[in-house]
Amino acid sequence: MKWAGHDAAWHAWRGAISGERMHHGWIFAGRKGLGKASFAQAAARELVAEAGVPQPAGEHPDIITLTNLPANADEEKKQADGKPFETKRSISVAQIRAMQQRLTTRPTLGSRRAIIIDPADDLEKPAANALLKSLEEPPVGTYFLLVAHRPGRLLATIRSRCRLLRFPELSEQELAGILRQQAPDASEAAIVAAIAAGAGSAGAALDFIELDLAPLHGLMARIAQQGDPGFHLRGELAEAMGQRPDRKRQLAALELARAVLAERLHHTSGKELPPLINAHAELVRLSGQAPTYNFDPGLLVLEIGGLLASAAMDRERANG
Repeated sequence: MKWAGHDAAWHAWRGAISGERMHHGWIFAGRKGLGKASFAQAAARELVAEAGVPQPAGEHPDIITLTNLPANADEEKKQADGKPFETKRSISVAQIRAMQQRLTTRPTLGSRRAIIIDPADDLEKPAANALLKSLEEPPVGTYFLLVAHRPGRLLATIRSRCRLLRFPELSEQELAGILRQQAPDASEAAIVAAIAAGAGSAGAALDFIELDLAPLHGLMARIAQQGDPGFHLRGELAEAMGQRPDRKRQLAALELARAVLAERLHHTSGKELPPLINAHAELVRLSGQAPTYNFDPGLLVLEIGGLLASAAMDRERANG
């Protein structure tokens, strides 16, 4: 998939590669679903390629990618079979140590090696501290590309040693083009809803369609708009979420709830604003915890519903 909105990033990256002193650490920052990981892989290939040296089409020996491993042996088997699988919630210090061991050898095909960490937000604290040592004293020819959905979660000392490259959110027109190309069977109504729910993220918009989040979106919007004093809508929300939603669906639901409240914030003022702001802030906090916390799915959806209902607190009182 060719991602929209990357022209400025490519201009900055290629300008850096062609310069005299290429920075050894980079943070690719922006909302989840903007294609930062795909950019990192393509950018790494340009970085390590050398004239006259054939480059492999598949896995590259001079590009090391660290990401969340399968959660257990059963999930490893699913991964090997090409099936969807659950991952661990963090990137461990053991993964960083193993990568650092490889840095004691020379690159295989040329003089450069790229280390991609995706997402760097998920580094556990010991792993982040271990990575910092490599960033402070990087081996010659080694470059670190950190994909970050929320760069503020990274250690300040890591951020200070990297060049920041931001990826902008996409326009509605760009999202519409991507959705029509990638989800040709989706109805126009589904595309319109996905654009609103995606809030500038192609990945979030595609998840909206793939995971059939339209029922969740409608219920969330109703709860945030009118409240739920009888808990009936929250019951419907839990039913629409499913009895055993996987981690991807849980994270998508959190992002969807944030998008619903963010949209309302744009059209709200006066006394209705404070509860909206507070509820949105709590959803941001939950979204930050979700990648590493082991939430009970049932309790999580109830908390999401409760926060959405709290955003309509003054409206509930006015109608009560």
